[in-house]
Amino acid sequence: MTKVLVSDPIDKAGIDILSQVAQVDQRVGLSENELKSVIGDYEALMIRSGTQVTAEVIEVAEKLRIIGRAGVGVDNVDVNAATKRGVLVVNSPEGNTIAAAEHALAMLLSLSRHVPQAHSSTFAGGWDRKKYVGNELYKKNLGVVGLGKIGSHVARVAKAMGMEVLAYDPFVSPDRAHQMQVRLESMEELFKQSDYITLHLPRTPDTENLVDTSLLRKMKPTARLVNCARGGIVDEEALAMALREEIIAGAALDVYANEPLALDSPLRGLNERLILTPHLGASTEEAQENVAIDVAEQIRDVLLGLPARSAVNIPGLSAEIMERLKPHLQLAETLGLLLSQLCGGHVEKLEVRLQGEFSKHPSQPLIIATLKGMLTTALGDRINYVNASIEAKTRGINVLEIKDEASRDFAGGSLQLMAQVGQAIHTVSGAVFTDGELRITSIDEFPVNVSPSSHMLFTRHRDMPGIIGRLGSLLGEHNVNIASMQVGRKIVRGDAVMVLGIDDPIPDGLLEIINSFNGIQEAHPVTL
Repeated sequence: MTKVLVSDPIDKAGIDILSQVAQVDQRVGLSENELKSVIGDYEALMIRSGTQVTAEVIEVAEKLRIIGRAGVGVDNVDVNAATKRGVLVVNSPEGNTIAAAEHALAMLLSLSRHVPQAHSSTFAGGWDRKKYVGNELYKKNLGVVGLGKIGSHVARVAKAMGMEVLAYDPFVSPDRAHQMQVRLESMEELFKQSDYITLHLPRTPDTENLVDTSLLRKMKPTARLVNCARGGIVDEEALAMALREEIIAGAALDVYANEPLALDSPLRGLNERLILTPHLGASTEEAQENVAIDVAEQIRDVLLGLPARSAVNIPGLSAEIMERLKPHLQLAETLGLLLSQLCGGHVEKLEVRLQGEFSKHPSQPLIIATLKGMLTTALGDRINYVNASIEAKTRGINVLEIKDEASRDFAGGSLQLMAQVGQAIHTVSGAVFTDGELRITSIDEFPVNVSPSSHMLFTRHRDMPGIIGRLGSLLGEHNVNIASMQVGRKIVRGDAVMVLGIDDPIPDGLLEIINSFNGIQEAHPVTL
C-alpha cells in the first residue's frame, strides 16, 4: 500500500485527504538520522518548517515521489537534491497569504502605538500614558519591498487606511503599479522616503542581509521596519546597532536568520524599540487548515498520477498549463521516445521546432516533455518531468528551441524534433488533430500519417517491388500480427520509410533477419 509520512504537526483536514489514497504515518519530531532510517518506506513526505529534508535524507529515500511543504517557503528542503532524484517538491504559495499580510499589518499598528510595551507596563501595575504616545499611520509613507500576493494585500489595506504606498519590485510593471495605486521607487529611494517599511521577499543569495547598515542609515530617524517575510533578509547585528544608536525609531520581526532566536542574540534586550514574535505569520487556524488542505490535495493528486498545481521544481509546468497542453505534452513525450529509439545512441544535439499554433504555446513544458520521452529509453522510471532537464544537461545534450509561426501544415500546428548522433541526423514530426488524436506526420522528412501504437516497426529501405510483401510474410511466420501499415516516399524507386503498427514486440533474432533483406537499409523496433 502507498505510504505517506507526516513529520510535522499538520491540520487534521490534510490528514483526512491523504488517508483517502494512502496509509498515513504521523511521526513528529524525528531527528535527521531517524528520518533517514525510515524514509525509504515512503512514497510521499509532508512537512512544515520543522523537518529538515537534506540531500542525505533524499539520497536514501528510494521510493519517494513527492515532498509537500504546508506553507510558502521551502528553505528546509534541498530542492536541488530532490530535483536530481526526480522528487517533486510542492508548497502552498497562497494558503497563508491573508494570515501573513495581517500579521505584518498588526506589527505596523503595534509599532506605531507601542502596544506590546504599553501592555507589559500596564500589566505590571504602571499607567504610563505619556511614555507611550504613538503615531498615526494615516497619510504616512509605507514602503513595501516585494509586491507579491502578500505584499500586494498589505499595500491594498494600507491604501484603505489612508497611507501613501511606495513600492520596490523589479518584476512589477508601471502599469500594474498604477492599477494598484502605488508608486514604484528604487530600493534606496524607498528607504529614504518611507515612514514605515515592510519586507515581502524570499530569502535568496541576492536578498541575504539585504537590509544592512548602509540601507538602515538611509532611513529617517523616525522610521520603523517590519520583517514578516524570511529570516536572514535583515542583518540582525546591523539592526540591533541601528536601534541602540537611535538611527531608526523601531522595528518588528517575526522571522530570524536562525530559529528559534538564540538567547544571546543582540536583538534581545531592546524591548522599548523592538517587537519580536516567534514566527507567527502563518499561525492562524484558517491558514493552517488552508495550507494543509492545499498540500494534501497535491500529494493525493500526484500519487494518483495527476499533476500538482504548485510544484516548485518543474519550471513552467503549472497544473493549469499541464491540463491545457495535455495532448501536446503527450505528443512531445511520444516523439521524444520515438526519436531516441530511432537514433540508437547518445544524442549530442536536440532541435525542438515549434511550428504554427505550437509556437504560441509555452515552450518550456514541451521541451521538458520531449526530454522526458527521449531519456525514458535509457533511464526508465528514473526520469520524469522534475529531473528531465538536469539529466539532459548532465549527458551533454545541447537543446535548441526554434519557433516558426509561419508554418501552417496542420490546423493545430506541428512539433518537429531533430537529433544528432555523431554524423547521423534523425527527425520526427507530429501533430495534434482537432479531435485530440496524436499523429506522427514525418520520419526523417518522409511524410507519413500514423497514430502511435504500443509496438511499432520502422524501416528505411529502397522503394522496390516485393519488399513490403516479403517483410509481411516474415512477420507472419513469426506470429507477429500487423495492425497498420504506412509507407512514405519522396520519389518513385528512391528511398522510403515504412511504419508498421504491430500487436506484439519483435521477437529476439528477428531484427537481424529483417536487416539482412536486400533493400533494407535500417530497421528499428519501437515501444511507445
